[in-house]
Amino acid sequence: MVNEKNKKNYQPLAERMRPRTLDEFVGQEEIVGKGKLLYRAIETDNISSAIFYGPPGTGKTTLAKIIANTTKSEFKQINAVTSGVAEIRKAIDEATENLKLYGKKTIVFIDEIHRFNKLQQDALLPFVENGTIVLIGATTENPYFEVNRALISRSMVFQLKSIEVCDIKKVLRRALTDERGFKGTKIIIDEEVLDYFAQNSGGDIRKALNALEMAVLTSDKEDGAIKITIDDARECMQGKVLPYDKNGDNHYDTISAFIKSMRGSDPDAAVFYLAKMLEAGEDPSFVARRIVICASEDVGNADPMALVVASSAANAVEMIGMPESRIILSQAAIYVACAPKSNASYLAIEKAAEDVKNTGDAKVPPHLKDAHYKGAKDLGNGIGYKYPHDYKGNFVVQQYLPDSLKNKKYYLPKGIGYESKIIERLKRLWSK
Repeated sequence: MVNEKNKKNYQPLAERMRPRTLDEFVGQEEIVGKGKLLYRAIETDNISSAIFYGPPGTGKTTLAKIIANTTKSEFKQINAVTSGVAEIRKAIDEATENLKLYGKKTIVFIDEIHRFNKLQQDALLPFVENGTIVLIGATTENPYFEVNRALISRSMVFQLKSIEVCDIKKVLRRALTDERGFKGTKIIIDEEVLDYFAQNSGGDIRKALNALEMAVLTSDKEDGAIKITIDDARECMQGKVLPYDKNGDNHYDTISAFIKSMRGSDPDAAVFYLAKMLEAGEDPSFVARRIVICASEDVGNADPMALVVASSAANAVEMIGMPESRIILSQAAIYVACAPKSNASYLAIEKAAEDVKNTGDAKVPPHLKDAHYKGAKDLGNGIGYKYPHDYKGNFVVQQYLPDSLKNKKYYLPKGIGYESKIIERLKRLWSK
């Protein structure tokens, strides 16, 4: 058996240093600072169903454990990765019994709740609804995408953000002096080393503590003291952690920022987000497709070459592959970002599609109908059609839209870039 003294040695530093009370909790001041709603709910033991949502190492599980330490309710923990419907039902049966026999509430904490399928989440719903259990869910995924809407509507959602560098340094310093950490161990560590751990952990306290622990266990000793150098820190941290999940919020938020930077004509921001995606392992073909869409939706005919450049880049990416594709994508993204902008083509198809839905079967004018088959003229098809190439300038005024829409304007060029020439030409033609 492992006694309590030795048990500490088996636990990672991050687990040993996990805060036990709200006073020890670091970061997330906007939701769990003194006087905030969540702080008051935990302190007064009046917690209601809640979802804690945020990146790894930001305190979701820690908050649940603090609730477990402070509440007078029964507290049950379920891990969505290893648990099934049977374990949920067992927890609910026990919660029902506690409520009936002892009038005692049960808090059920489900770590990684997004891993539960719809059936498993549905099994929780009636018992959350009738108050049999108070549900605390933790997830790294956006709950509005991954958790049943009915559960979301009955829970408060608290978004935890990446921990600030200054807060991570507080935890690292505490680990060096706390009895649960390295109190009693002589460690020489410069401020720049703590900075390095904090700045390169990606806002994840657990990663910073794991790196510190590795450094303490593996660094050389000088005169009986463990000396941790910046080189030791680099080796233990193994590079900066990029907070980017190709299927999660960082994926959607970063691609959104990338597109909006191109749309907003900021090539520097566009190439920064491009670099972030590629360094995190994003599929370059996915990025190329977004550039092509932006070239048409946001640049359009203000610079028709933007679509040509973007499409060529997409083809080249498929042919070349990484790492050279990053250069091609950079060129295309910068071109689109620097190009004049017009969404007139996008607005035109949106308005036209709306009219198609709302006007039903708007008839093609008879003179535009197909007249190539025998008997077409007997039906009136093609009669009166004017062939533009028979007229001066290869243009003649005639009606092309259905009668019900004949004066409708969908494409309204904005006079930016090449569209200024388009406006001049359309005015010249249609004013005849």
